[in-house]
Amino acid sequence: MTTKIHLLPSLPSISSSLNPTKIPQQPTPSGVLFRQKLIHLQTLNINPHKALNQNPDLRSTPLASLISLEDFFLSLGLTRAALGRILDMHPKLLTSNIHSDLQPIIQFLLHEVLIPSRDLPKSITRCPRLLVTDVITQLRPTFEFLREFGFVGTNRISCQTTLLLVSSVERTLKPKIEFLKSLGFSDEEVESMVIRSPGLLTFSVENNLVPKFKFFVEEMNGDLEEIKKFPQYFSFSLEKKIKPRYRVLVGHGLKLPLSNMLRVSDGEFNVRLIELRLRLAERKR
Repeated sequence: MTTKIHLLPSLPSISSSLNPTKIPQQPTPSGVLFRQKLIHLQTLNINPHKALNQNPDLRSTPLASLISLEDFFLSLGLTRAALGRILDMHPKLLTSNIHSDLQPIIQFLLHEVLIPSRDLPKSITRCPRLLVTDVITQLRPTFEFLREFGFVGTNRISCQTTLLLVSSVERTLKPKIEFLKSLGFSDEEVESMVIRSPGLLTFSVENNLVPKFKFFVEEMNGDLEEIKKFPQYFSFSLEKKIKPRYRVLVGHGLKLPLSNMLRVSDGEFNVRLIELRLRLAERKR
């Protein structure tokens, strides 16, 4: 009796069966990729719904592009927390091109404005709008205007004042300069005041400068010399600091120079008030 031998079909070798190149890779479903992108945005404390509404192009942006963008900003010295706030404020940045959109702005700040690299994060954090403002049509023309005005040398634009660069020369800067001149200050006096208190160029004429000047002249009977010496007067809140402190002083028959009245904290102001009242009482004895 002959034994029949059944031949088994040949099997692939173990090594070839374990070779990953032989296993077809299944593409990740687009829904999963989209969810991963939303989760990544949330890890940066970015509101995904707000970001998608304000920047619809974000829907088709790969997660890898977002990670590259994040790495670029972190390489500049920004913290992840600061980056999240900036991107949430300006979702347009999430689809910006690093080389064509962002690098020109960074190079302008470093090599034309001469912001030290260590101060670059401060400039961006203080004024994120820098990152969405065009160099050629906005930043450079404003920078040149400010240099001609007097922001040069030790008074050159710094991380404290780069926010001025996003202001329109014609619609924002010039009207404020002209308003200050209309108060009776000369060109040189206005230049000196603005250099010492650059915030003057960021305040609204109608909502800030006019009401504060009106109060200074009509109720405080102030002299322009005082504002010339202390232009920072306009940077203090009219309702929360200027009016209350001035009226407390008047109520006690006292007077202080603007700088002494406004620069100090509430606690220091109260101490000075007590000291002035005691001196006044001693004089009356």
